[in-house]
Amino acid sequence: MFVEKRYEEIAKRSDIVWIDVRSRSEFQEATIPDAVNIPLFSDEERAQIGTVYKQVSKEVAMELGLTLASAKLPALVADIRKHAHGKMPAIFCWRGGMRSKTVATVLDLMGISSIRLTGGYRAYRQVVVDTLNRWTMQDLPPIVVLHGMTGVGKTSVLHMLAERGEHVLDLEGLAGHRGSVFGGIGLEVANQRQFDSLLVTRLEELKDSPYLFLEAESRRIGRVTMPTFLFEAKQAGFNIELTAPLAVRVARTMFQYHLDNEPLFAEQVRQALQYIEKRFSPDLRIRVTEWLAAGDYASLIEALLVEYYDPRYQHAMDRYSREFTVIDATRFDRAIEQIKAFVVTKWPAPAWNRERDSF
Repeated sequence: MFVEKRYEEIAKRSDIVWIDVRSRSEFQEATIPDAVNIPLFSDEERAQIGTVYKQVSKEVAMELGLTLASAKLPALVADIRKHAHGKMPAIFCWRGGMRSKTVATVLDLMGISSIRLTGGYRAYRQVVVDTLNRWTMQDLPPIVVLHGMTGVGKTSVLHMLAERGEHVLDLEGLAGHRGSVFGGIGLEVANQRQFDSLLVTRLEELKDSPYLFLEAESRRIGRVTMPTFLFEAKQAGFNIELTAPLAVRVARTMFQYHLDNEPLFAEQVRQALQYIEKRFSPDLRIRVTEWLAAGDYASLIEALLVEYYDPRYQHAMDRYSREFTVIDATRFDRAIEQIKAFVVTKWPAPAWNRERDSF
């Protein structure tokens, strides 16, 4: 027999696999991190049932749902078995209604134990919202913020630190966006629900770390907004400014953003430019148009860095109260070593609690 459990009761269990039985579009909109989508109904079937529910009756809609589901139940059970890998399936739908109950009941008839999430995804979402509302900047480890002009390689350095076992909160990775108007090129951009879920999960993993590395982001990252407590902690963090020559920054920017599909890349660049070209000087606007038409992205990038992004960066730097430690990031390996030395020498392990108390 399946059991009913609230999210808080099973969130930290390692012996379960989340099974989202909602439709594909619902799953793509937002889900529990690491959940597997095994939908009971397609988007079209769900819309059909909803129409019957509104225009005819609940009973007729339920009969239609039973008819549509019955033929696919054997394959659905087989999919759940395949993805469970010996773990306990934790079944959920939108609000813990008929879809999850149907699947859990069928699994029970097949001798497969399962958990049904009380309240479904909606209840989980409320847990996420409540958790973010409870957090304050004092709940976080000290923050080490990586600054630097566009193209200096902050994201690459952050990823290299993570690969070396450092405590990293990759906000751009969670947001599926690089932060600028060009930041969504080639990426799957997250919405607020997706970002919040991933952020809560990651903060829980990192909450006992001695410190956290993150990039200097604005409050808005793509389609999502950073919670206030995290933004305040970033503003009060310990600052490292990465530098690199302009030619290096241009090359790194081109490498990070360019797509193999040239027409798609050109179109996405053109669309992004529409959001900022009104801030260009008339001369820059003409040059940008010519470079884009010629596919001269190196000249385009260099002009945007020097005439648009660099001045905005200098203005943003004035908002931070703590001093900046400058590190040359022309060579990533040397920069990584200096950053690690910065952490070790500035805050010996016994001093972490004192720093946190004054944070």
